[in-house]
Parts: sequence; C-alpha cells; structure tokens
Amino acid sequence: MSQTPGIDPALFAPSAITPETAAFNEKLAVAMAAETPLAEQEPADVRRAQVEGRGPFAPLVLDENAENRTIPGPAGPIPIRLFRPPGEPQGVYLYIHGGGWVLGAFDQQDDLLAASARRTGCVVVSVEYRLAPEHPYPAGPDDCEAAAVWLAERAAAEFGTDRLVIGGGSAGGHLSALTLLRMRDRHGFTGFRAANLLYGAFDLSETPSQSQAPQQYIVPLPAMRWFYDHYAPTQDRRDPDVSPSYARLHDMPPALFSVGTLDPLLDDTLWMYARWVAAGNAAELALYPGGVHGFNLMPNLEIGREANRRMDEFLAAAVAD
Repeated sequence: MSQTPGIDPALFAPSAITPETAAFNEKLAVAMAAETPLAEQEPADVRRAQVEGRGPFAPLVLDENAENRTIPGPAGPIPIRLFRPPGEPQGVYLYIHGGGWVLGAFDQQDDLLAASARRTGCVVVSVEYRLAPEHPYPAGPDDCEAAAVWLAERAAAEFGTDRLVIGGGSAGGHLSALTLLRMRDRHGFTGFRAANLLYGAFDLSETPSQSQAPQQYIVPLPAMRWFYDHYAPTQDRRDPDVSPSYARLHDMPPALFSVGTLDPLLDDTLWMYARWVAAGNAAELALYPGGVHGFNLMPNLEIGREANRRMDEFLAAAVAD
C-alpha cells in the first residue's frame, strides 16, 4: 500500500516563524488592539473606512488599465472588473473577493489582480457580488454563479479562450467552492481547470481553530460570528450550500489550498483539503508558518509574496497548453 507524506508538524512550531513574520504579527496585534472591534461596528461604517483608507485599511490604489463593465445577473446587472495580461490571453480567472460576505469590492485588490494577470497570462474577471446584510444568503452565491455561467458561455467569444480557472480568499474562497458545486449540480458544467482556494471559510458552523486560534489577529471569533450573522442569519450552517465542506465533492478541479498557521480558518482549509482529496480530486496544500488571515495582502511580507507567486504559478500551469 502506497502512502503520501503527511503534514509536517514542524511547520506549526514557533521556530518555523521567520523573524520578519513574527515582528509583523506583533505590530499587527498592537494595531488591532487600538481599533474598535469589528463586531461593535456597523457594516456601512467599515466599508466607508475601507474606501477612505482609515484605521487598519491601506488607501486604495486603482489600476488605470482595469476595465469595468456589467453582465446579466439574477437581480439586475452584475459589475465586473477586468485585468488583461500582456499578449494573447491563455485563460480566464474568475476572481471572487473576500470580506466576510459583508465587506470588500471588486476594485479593492487591483495591485494583486493586475500582477496575477501578468504572471498567469489570464484575463482576471473580478466580480462585484451583492453583500450582506442588505443582501444575505443566497444573493452573493447567486451572483457568483451567474458570473460563472456567463464565462462558461461567453469566455471564448469575449476573450479568445475557454480555459477557465476560479479562486479567491476568505469569503471568496468559500464562494469559489460554492460556485464550482453549483456549476456541477445545476448546470452540468465541470470545465474549470483549477481552483485557487485561499484561507476559505468552508464551515460556517465554527471549527475548533475558529474558537481556539489567537484572537488578536484580523478575525477573532466575535468578528467571525458578526460576519456569519449578517450573511446567513437563519440558515442551517451545515447546509452544503452554506458550508461547502459538507457537500459531496466529486468531480472538482485540481485545487491549491493555502493558509497561514495562525489563521482562525486553518481547520477549514485542512478539512476541505482532505475531503477534496478523499473525493478523488487532485489538490495541493500550502501552509505558511505564522501567517495570519489575509497575510498575502500585507505589504512587504515575504511569506505573502511567496504565496502569491505560488498561486499564480499554479494557475498559469492550469491554463497552459
């Protein structure tokens, strides 16, 4: 009987955390302690702070080459934002932003997505799905599904290629997994070549790491519950269309699961990765010692740059001839 190597326990040791990462985490904890807890704020106020670059949020930097347009959606037009690669596109990357289904927007990660377009050779399509609490479940998943259907039908005509990949971080990882499941079950479509699932929230019923992880970084348990209560206030949180880790995961594309070891969503990734493989799908697991939630979005953090390079290499290989 052949066996594959297990997860290296050394990755979780404090000694595996680089001095740079440890120093960043210490500074982050101090900064977070000085802020009003997310769970005590109103969504509209937090969104305004994001746009204005106040508090823990960096000022927005918009890419002047990005293109905005709309596509048909279940409740009206859905805005999308396009980032084109230099040269002929090799594929199309459906990117779904994070923000706990409550925060975030399709134009708040322009630097990351423009770089991804250059490195993957993909047209990156960032989708502006409806946010809770104004539009709770299933509005966000419905919009992401509509975007995926549009690409499945129109990518070749619009972009010259039908090689599709999908991905996102946090709530974007969750919505990416849900979109793949809905495309398989509702449309008989299994044409996505790869899934880039970055620290996704795959189990909204709360995993041990969500309650036991260090509470001074980014999304402590009260913040997670704030997001869940806005997004799925009355739903069964183990419904597979709410928490995709409870779904039947057959016929999924190859996936790269990435997460930091100090992320409250660590268990979500570890379990989803194991279930993905157990369902007969190819998958890779990338663990980053000391990485907190959103670590790849932090400026000048080497583990973040390393994660972004690996994710882009994974997607580039998926759409290559």
